[in-house]
Amino acid sequence: MISKLRIKRFKSLVDVELDLGRINVFIGANGSGKSNLLEAIGVLGAAANGRIDEESLIRRGVRPGVPKLYRSAFRDMGQGMNNDIGFGVTTETTASYDVTLWNPNDEVPSGSWSYKTESFRRSPEDVIVGRSPSSKGDLNPEQGIAALRTVELVPPDPALALMDELRQFSIYCPNTPTLRGMESDSQSRNPVGLAGGRLPEAVEELVQAGEKSEDLNDLLDEVLDLIHWARGFKAAPSHEMPLSAHAARSPLVVQFTDQFMAEGRNKLSGYDASEGALYILFCAVLALHPRAPRCLAVDNVDQALNPLLAKALMRSICSWNKALNGGRQWLMTAHNPAVLDGLPLQDPEVRLFVVDRNSEGHTKVDPIDLKKALELRPDESWTLSRMWMNGLLGGIPNV
Repeated sequence: MISKLRIKRFKSLVDVELDLGRINVFIGANGSGKSNLLEAIGVLGAAANGRIDEESLIRRGVRPGVPKLYRSAFRDMGQGMNNDIGFGVTTETTASYDVTLWNPNDEVPSGSWSYKTESFRRSPEDVIVGRSPSSKGDLNPEQGIAALRTVELVPPDPALALMDELRQFSIYCPNTPTLRGMESDSQSRNPVGLAGGRLPEAVEELVQAGEKSEDLNDLLDEVLDLIHWARGFKAAPSHEMPLSAHAARSPLVVQFTDQFMAEGRNKLSGYDASEGALYILFCAVLALHPRAPRCLAVDNVDQALNPLLAKALMRSICSWNKALNGGRQWLMTAHNPAVLDGLPLQDPEVRLFVVDRNSEGHTKVDPIDLKKALELRPDESWTLSRMWMNGLLGGIPNV
């Protein structure tokens, strides 16, 4: 698990360092820099894989942009600012990976970014490999040296575990047409694409795994409880479902059984079901599927959900994550205050951050001391959502 994240001169993040937990929720105004935080790990994931170019960034969910827009360029930084971008992470086992990167082409993406410095360590004292500007002449600047050295590492090496987490990291941001199967996913992944593609196949795999595991089957019952109108869900061949002739056809579709409708007319496909139900299945796949990334991000985790369901889904994600052996690491952005009320406040692995921009425009990320916040609330009727809405936690735009 990543315990520390360091970012320098990336977009609005001039100098940010965070202590992360298993569940990390970022709240704040639109445009405050929440998505930039997630994208910083996406860039580092590409670096850990050995090459940073537009294709490798898009594959991880990083929004494409011209190189000069990746580097911080605030007026108060002056002309003599460093033009490189720095990223670094440390795990709970003290393994670490740090890079500074540079793309010299300001207008259009070049073939790939260049590595300026790179440090890959098993511990502060145990350096696996490093590079500096003085070694630039001996090394291909567009190829990461740490990625090459991982071929020499074998499980359970904590340094290899770190690189695997970074390389698998993705930013998920599903949309309704893709979840329904009406549009293809430009970034299809296993078990599920970044925009929600391949959801029927992932649901089928999850249901089959649940048939072999009583514990997982119990968790799938909890997933079903969130979809209050459904008696069951699975994947079904599209030719067996009542689909419009204009619906895009794929071999499998998500099938729900409505508990209130008459038999014979109670089978709904993903084309007909509510988008909230599809979104719940999507998050359940990320939480419970055995091939989901160990470290992942969901941008706007509360989209398509009413406040009560957003609260319940957040509570379930935290519960599902704890039920797994070792759990996964989640980074999520949210705008719906109800999400906060689903957080288990006494769990030390849960972290809440307020993201805002200071008077110079720099993104600042402040952890919320949940225990202290609750002590300062006027009375017990003040939930975290109410405190956020009333400006007691910060992260509320002055509009």
